[in-house]
Amino acid sequence: MLKNLVLTIEYDGTDFHGWQVQKDQRTVQGEIEAALARITCSAIRINGSGRTDAGVHALGQVANFTTDTRLDAKTLQTALNSVLPDDITIIGCTEARPDFHARFDAKDKTYEYRILNRSLPSALSRRFCWHIRTPLDINSMQEALALTEGTHDFSGFENSGSKRSHAVRTMFSTCISRHGDVISIRLTADGFLRCMVRNIVGTLVEVGLGKRSVSGFAEVLEKKNRGLGGTTAPAHGLFLVRVRYP
Repeated sequence: MLKNLVLTIEYDGTDFHGWQVQKDQRTVQGEIEAALARITCSAIRINGSGRTDAGVHALGQVANFTTDTRLDAKTLQTALNSVLPDDITIIGCTEARPDFHARFDAKDKTYEYRILNRSLPSALSRRFCWHIRTPLDINSMQEALALTEGTHDFSGFENSGSKRSHAVRTMFSTCISRHGDVISIRLTADGFLRCMVRNIVGTLVEVGLGKRSVSGFAEVLEKKNRGLGGTTAPAHGLFLVRVRYP
């Protein structure tokens, strides 16, 4: 009898060419599917909640797949963690209803971007934060970021090459906080366009550095013109934190 199993996955994206399987490239999906094939002796294709780019990390990526394995969810989780590489951990494995789909059933996703804002770099967090030496004005950044809340066409923050029917997304909440030298920018929306978070962050940093006004940030959103926006923030500061379902 087929089971529909759901994985919650944590990974360090540094050494991956993103989530999605690609020929001759190391990907998160590819590693998990290879591990499942080894354990179940059958080819299994997993459905991720969405793609993360090369270098992007995850604290709570979600994927599902169907299998006729006799192993229960807990045993399969243990087996996967015993054969997966050290930069992937399955932090949850449960059985779902037969029609559950990790991508199509997602209600919202939360991403967090981390910036190390101090004069000196960090030997320990260099793979997980964007180091910016100049002090950032968080208040101005928060004022600009709040403009993204609600339903908008986010074309101005989308990289080219994205396969989508439209660029309208609903941003449910935004937050910028500082703990010591680390600034965290957290966004929750019903979906994200290609490099949308990193483009928002790159433009926010220009606001924080005084190179762009809050109204200049608003112009990117209003005119839906990527050419008006800031640089794309480096991938290594971005984390997929959580995917929520109804």
